[in-house]
Amino acid sequence: MDIPPDVTAGVAVFDRLTGRFTESFQADLAFRSASVVKLLLALDHLWTRDPVHDIPQADRDRIGAMLSSSDDDAASHYWAAGGGSAVISRMVARLGLTGTAQPPPGYPGYWGYTATTAADTVRVYRYLLDEAPSSVRDFVMEALHRSTRCATDGFDQGFGLPAAFDGPVAVKQGWSGFSSGGCGVTARSPGSSPDEAAADLSSPADESPGPGPRPAAEGAGEPPGGRASAPALDLTSDALHTTGTVGPDDRTIIAVLTLHPDGTPYGKAYNKVTALVAALNAPGAVRPAGIRFTTWGGGVRVRSGASTASTALTTLPAGVDVLVDCQERGERVSVPPYVNDWWAHLPQYDGWITNIYLTSPDNTLPGVPSCS
Repeated sequence: MDIPPDVTAGVAVFDRLTGRFTESFQADLAFRSASVVKLLLALDHLWTRDPVHDIPQADRDRIGAMLSSSDDDAASHYWAAGGGSAVISRMVARLGLTGTAQPPPGYPGYWGYTATTAADTVRVYRYLLDEAPSSVRDFVMEALHRSTRCATDGFDQGFGLPAAFDGPVAVKQGWSGFSSGGCGVTARSPGSSPDEAAADLSSPADESPGPGPRPAAEGAGEPPGGRASAPALDLTSDALHTTGTVGPDDRTIIAVLTLHPDGTPYGKAYNKVTALVAALNAPGAVRPAGIRFTTWGGGVRVRSGASTASTALTTLPAGVDVLVDCQERGERVSVPPYVNDWWAHLPQYDGWITNIYLTSPDNTLPGVPSCS
């Protein structure tokens, strides 16, 4: 396992077929959970309820959005409804968690400051998959298998598991301190091609302070006056976590929790976490074919065809690595001083981007075959 020198990581990979861990690195190191705690919020609410028969559709929709699209308002709702930190105390006892703890003193409403570990995260998934009532398991896992690339708050959830592996993949991401630059197809960045690049949209960190107004300067979930560090839990470094399952029948559980120096660009952290995950021994995982190239420019549009007239499918954050399986000539695009008529096909998005926005010394991408 190759952990970048400036990244603090906790890693646990568990093969349910053999009942053994295939990877473990600082698996008991505590991290602030960010949105990974939403797994516990969902399970706590469902503990004595049948999600099919005992929960109204509106409530099922809210839990689904909290899990699939990391909806913060839903998390704040269930945190308050469950008694705040009492949710964590109940779930620690129920699941036998050893490294999970309530938010630090002074931050009782900050559900994203719940402490957790990679080992405990695996334990949560093992309970969900092998011990929970079938209706709970099916409901929660279906939501995780439907994980959206864009979170409710506009954050790009494409890092880690969904970037490193093809399906079937179930995902619950977590982040704190990062802005992904937005996730959509609408805006444009100054000085970029009006048909190809979208603006870096500011999106908040994925933590909520619970009930009450959210601080504006530090991002949702950051305590007024800025982030502070605690002896047992780093609340200062930027956090980027990727967790879930890969392989048929959710064979392998993966939990990768990471911290990065405060102010690290999202693209840089995205690439490091994805590379770390891709190198893991994950039985049953499907690794996509292609060559990775790094994007530049904020919010490059991915289109349905090799032209600016084609439908814009989504945008990409600046500086992230994308997988390219082939390239072909299409519309000639000019972004001074660059002019290029070659386009790259991105299989994980089933779309195209102009080669201008991929870091390469030439108009064509080295080692990438023609699509024809």
